[in-house]
Amino acid sequence: MFSTQTYADRRERLKAQFKSGLLLFLGNDESPMNYADNAYPFRQDSTFLYFFGVDHPGYSAVIDLDHGRTVIFGDDLTIDDIVWTGVLPTVAELAAQVGVTETAPAGSLAVYLQKAKDREIRYLAPYRPEHRLKLLRFLGLSLDEQDAKASVDFTRAVIEMRVIKEAQEVAEIEKAVDVTVDMHLAAMRMARAGARESVIAAKITEVAMAPGGNLGYPAIATVHGETLHNHGHENTLQNGQMFLVDAGAETAMHYTGDLTSTCPVSGTFTPRQREIYQIVLKAHLTAIAHLKPGVPFKQIHLLACRTIAEGLKALGLMKGNLDAAVEEGAHAMFFPCGLGHMMGLDVHDMENLGEVWVGYEGQSKSTLFGLKSLRLARPLKPGFVLTVEPGIYFIPELIDRWKAEGKFLDYIDYERLETYRDFGGIRIEENVLITETGCRILGKKRPLTIEEVEAVCKGL
Repeated sequence: MFSTQTYADRRERLKAQFKSGLLLFLGNDESPMNYADNAYPFRQDSTFLYFFGVDHPGYSAVIDLDHGRTVIFGDDLTIDDIVWTGVLPTVAELAAQVGVTETAPAGSLAVYLQKAKDREIRYLAPYRPEHRLKLLRFLGLSLDEQDAKASVDFTRAVIEMRVIKEAQEVAEIEKAVDVTVDMHLAAMRMARAGARESVIAAKITEVAMAPGGNLGYPAIATVHGETLHNHGHENTLQNGQMFLVDAGAETAMHYTGDLTSTCPVSGTFTPRQREIYQIVLKAHLTAIAHLKPGVPFKQIHLLACRTIAEGLKALGLMKGNLDAAVEEGAHAMFFPCGLGHMMGLDVHDMENLGEVWVGYEGQSKSTLFGLKSLRLARPLKPGFVLTVEPGIYFIPELIDRWKAEGKFLDYIDYERLETYRDFGGIRIEENVLITETGCRILGKKRPLTIEEVEAVCKGL
């Protein structure tokens, strides 16, 4: 936890934005894998963590603006529980650590909300089944109406607080990024012909967990980098392939890092791999050089797209008017996703609250293939923490589909492209803090250039 004052101050800042009603915070419960006592690793709701800091299942909270009350709801352990879990802090003890003096049993939340039914009860959009069941039971809201009735002003207030990272949050994120760098270095050193993806994925997990944290999200460790979110680990590495790792560590306080590395299995990139890697690296560095307050991230994304298109045109894969090609989305053959996203307590920070609010401030998203996958478009502000992750992907199924449809014949040389259909994919990702004057790369130095990557792969 942070200091008691941190959580108290956050709640006071939130309360100041509302005049009346209740703010309802639903913490997470255990989620069974295959029977009740065999649960997935517990992960608390990030907004509950941000305002109340309690990292245990079965908790909820209410800020009652009309009566000036803040109540944490939860149950103390029985002796039967203690036999299995050992002694844990009481509800009152946990509440005191975050500056809350009033607690009540978990079961009394329903009664509290029933008594307040004539007042406005604001809640955030549910994303877990137990949240939906509680909203049905507590507020009588059907599953179909819960999303529509989630409070927009509550959602936006939470986002605008969480999106600006406090100095102590940045420090915690940087701890996560440092461990994440170690994860990637370990993977690159193991990426040899004959190694199995599963063994490297296991090593990544070990490095993440050793300091007391965990993986921030399921690790991508694959020779099939053309598949953007490839979570399979069934392949054996071979010379001539590239190995892509997209993995991040989560600290014990649940702040996350998120890096991607691509390295040659043989230790040396082939000439063709070097060409594509260098284009991705140029797009990456160009994007970072233009990050500063006031600049819309969508503009940075399109700059990276234009840089990728320029490099691919030089290789004969794209052609024609590149400005028109990017505007129409032809570059998405090679870069069908967004340049980056917010990062913090969630690897895609606050995405459960809705991309339209987190990344677009309520503005409509594009429906254009590629651009519609951009999670962050809004103007940047000091205190934002985000990822920058351009890539180039050769996806055989997409090549075949667009070629058969005759799409973008003025911009894509399909004959030349056919010679790359087994290339795979390359992406590079770093984590960035927006400062008052520009930006700062978070975490310790990691290999980025071709020479740096090859040196690590060769054990130099």
